Amino acid sequence: MPALQRHHTFALDVPCHQLVTITDPAQLCEFDYTQAFCVLGEGSNTIFTTPYQGTVMLIANKGVRIEELAQSWLLHCAAGENWHALVENTLALNMPGLENLALIPGNVGAAPVQNIGAYGVELAQFVEYVEGYHIARGETQRLSAEQCRFGYRDSIFKHELKGQFIITQVGLRLPKQWQPNISYGPLQGLQQPSAKQVFDEVVAVRQAKLPDPKVLANCGSFFKNPILPRPQVAVLKEQYPQLPCYDVDAEQQKVAAGWLIEQAGLKGFHIGDIAVHDKQALVLVNRGAGRAEELLEMIKHIQSVVAQRFGIDLEHEVRLMGELQEIHVGTTHEGA
Repeated sequence: MPALQRHHTFALDVPCHQLVTITDPAQLCEFDYTQAFCVLGEGSNTIFTTPYQGTVMLIANKGVRIEELAQSWLLHCAAGENWHALVENTLALNMPGLENLALIPGNVGAAPVQNIGAYGVELAQFVEYVEGYHIARGETQRLSAEQCRFGYRDSIFKHELKGQFIITQVGLRLPKQWQPNISYGPLQGLQQPSAKQVFDEVVAVRQAKLPDPKVLANCGSFFKNPILPRPQVAVLKEQYPQLPCYDVDAEQQKVAAGWLIEQAGLKGFHIGDIAVHDKQALVLVNRGAGRAEELLEMIKHIQSVVAQRFGIDLEHEVRLMGELQEIHVGTTHEGA
């Protein structure tokens, strides 16, 4: 069985039944979708927790075509392109906009699935369309940004189209009228920065906080930042004035999961070779010989401690794959 250790950044030593590399979207028409399969980009948001009994499809098509319009640039990006490299290249070509999303691991095709976001910016702000192979229809389909139903770390690709739509291309629109977004955290100290200065600051902050998966195996932010009703946040703020929170809408606010985990005393905590990172509590790391059983135990432990202390259920952002399908680990339920 092919090994998956080098195909997902958490690097658990797990095999799969079959491994197929997709370099041309036309290959998707020839695949047998009656058997279990898992679509994988660079594996930065997926962890295989047990030998996978299906086929892993590595999306590796390349190419970026740039269309210049009167008020914007429209980028047609192949799903297999590296996301950070795309951000770097747009800035090099004097097409700003994506700088807040620098150094987010993974490829372009994975970005819309969870609507990647960082430092006050979400991918959804730039998406013109998402194109892919619709399995049930047996044809290529292009969805508008509205049809993608983007939300916080969410999209239609996690719901109705989950397992039914393989993203092959993403269209991004970058307006020529650019203003820096420095509303979030460490960026607030920048004074009238250029896009490159915002990019450099984001990279510096991420590198200071987040371990390089090539050096220390990890999947970046492991848990979603909980979105809570404002009255619940108000009660928490009375007890914990330092709790970081951010407005979502008139009824809800988002609180920092990493802060909750750190305040629960779990920073640096480990079970075997699976550990909470000692610099950023939102990140779980595999120190070399981590096992899936230890990871699952760690997830449950963190969820339990945070729930007991703050009354908040943490949901893992990273996709966990079981023997044939995705699994979910929670404080109140578990299963496919």
